[in-house]
Amino acid sequence: MTQPAGSSRPHVMRRVGAVCVTVLVVSLSIFSSLMVLVAEGFVPGSEDIEPGWRGGLGALLAIGAAVGLVWRHRHPEFVTAAAVLPPLVFITDSLAALIALAALAAARRDYVLWIGTAAVYVATAIAVGYDARRHVDYSMVQIFAGAQTEAERVDAPLFAILLIAAVMTAIPLAVGVLRGTRRDLTRSTHAERELSGEMARREERTRIAREMHDVLGHRLSLLSLQAGALEVSDDHERAAEVARGVRGTAKEALNDLREVVGVLRDGRTFSGGSTPSGSDTSPRTLADLPELLDNSRRAGLAMNVTVLLDDVSIAPAPLGSAAYRIVQEALTNVLRHAPDTTADVTIRGSPGVGLSIEVSNPLRGDSETVAGAGTGLHGVAERVAQLGGTVSSGPTDADTFVLAAWLPWSRDRDGGEP
Repeated sequence: MTQPAGSSRPHVMRRVGAVCVTVLVVSLSIFSSLMVLVAEGFVPGSEDIEPGWRGGLGALLAIGAAVGLVWRHRHPEFVTAAAVLPPLVFITDSLAALIALAALAAARRDYVLWIGTAAVYVATAIAVGYDARRHVDYSMVQIFAGAQTEAERVDAPLFAILLIAAVMTAIPLAVGVLRGTRRDLTRSTHAERELSGEMARREERTRIAREMHDVLGHRLSLLSLQAGALEVSDDHERAAEVARGVRGTAKEALNDLREVVGVLRDGRTFSGGSTPSGSDTSPRTLADLPELLDNSRRAGLAMNVTVLLDDVSIAPAPLGSAAYRIVQEALTNVLRHAPDTTADVTIRGSPGVGLSIEVSNPLRGDSETVAGAGTGLHGVAERVAQLGGTVSSGPTDADTFVLAAWLPWSRDRDGGEP
């Protein structure tokens, strides 16, 4: 896919800026080395330049080190080592070494940086020492000291030379450390954004998987129970009624599947239940619980139901959706593991007191272990935890399996504190 031209412009500008800076530092370093070569070979009263073999060889190596600054960010250790060698061994300047030190400080925070800093400091001190002894017209130390003639020459003490070298070394070191710190912060921020995005995507995948399990699992369990009833039924009228139920449940399951596919394809909100085409796709509420229970009963599940709810119309939407899913998952488990038993469903609640849900069914000694068992209960636990409630599930001493949950129900419709 072609990237928009506007999005690549900042990157191009940064590249151009980096190239310009590299050309500038390489040019300054070469110019400095040539100036030191001239200063070292200056003979008062003569037009000839006699730098000597140490000065000439040092200038050549310093120019080579200056060219090497092109790779100072890619290989800062090697470039720094190459730039330090000429002023340590020969008579030349240390500007290339100082520039390389800035790149090294931006890339390293370990012993390599401190070794490189010490080497650059020594090389700079040697270069400053040579500069202080040159003719006043070519000595930066003498010029800054105010000497205009040889008679006004200032004898720079050792501590002054070391101090000047320390200041010259500290500047690129500080610049490099600051640049490296800013780069690390940028990378850290980018990594945090990527991690946050990945966590959001993972949470969304988990939510979609939970919805698919809750909705489609319940529909398919109803289909299984209805198909079983159809298989053993000898009554043609009863068989026709069950067949209509199978058809309706299958249609609802397909609608649910289309909605889930829509979430994955278009990113629209999952309503959490099957609705006719073109109808309201709002999330399930407490008012939908009777329909859920009736559908399970019509599918052939025997139930003893107790529902005592006050002020259903003002129940917060997250509470209603969670309660619907908990009851749906509990009924799905009964349909899957003990379809020929009688389930006891108790739902009680009111604002300020909370909502309690309890679904139990007798255990069957011949129940089969279903692949993926426990996924729905894990989803129930996640829903309850998000609302600050409690949940428990498992067999009891009375040979029953009980799923019990309590959800806080505030007096505020939006879910505020009671």
